[in-house]
Amino acid sequence: MSLGMKKYLGITLMLAGIFVTLLSRGQPGAAGSEEGKTIKIYNADSGTYEEVETIAKDDAQWRAQLTGEQFHVTRKHGTERPFTGALLKNKKTGVYTCVACGTDLFRSEAKYDSGTGWPSFWQPIAEENMGYSEDRSFFTKRVEAHCPRCGAHLGHVFDDGPPLTQKRFCINSVALNFKPGKADE
Repeated sequence: MSLGMKKYLGITLMLAGIFVTLLSRGQPGAAGSEEGKTIKIYNADSGTYEEVETIAKDDAQWRAQLTGEQFHVTRKHGTERPFTGALLKNKKTGVYTCVACGTDLFRSEAKYDSGTGWPSFWQPIAEENMGYSEDRSFFTKRVEAHCPRCGAHLGHVFDDGPPLTQKRFCINSVALNFKPGKADE
């Protein structure tokens, strides 16, 4: 093997190593929450704001609570395959909550079909019930949506939504639970 070929191979392997390292890292600022910090969130059942403590668990505790796919998406910033989520076509009235901690996130009235393959919403149930951070994975700059109480990765927010807010909260179905409203119980 020539010296030039060895140099080319060495650089290629180094770049591949850097790429794998970047892909395997969690996103800064959203992987978890400070345990015991008090935050204010909206409770859809009572129709009021309440103070709650943030939740922080280690990976073993989250793995014991969540399915493998839920853990991959919410704790490791994964993404479910498009058009596969159980809640994608849900048209019932109710509230979508965080699968990891139960925080109310979206009302069914804010859900719409964006055609992207993931449940989409034009606004959260309350701004206090949504956390945001910068996501620079895959060589792009996006806005990550996460649960403010437990830090669960939910999906991303884009500026191509309906006219009311121009926002599209593109959320992984496995990051959500659904609480039916009175008419659908």
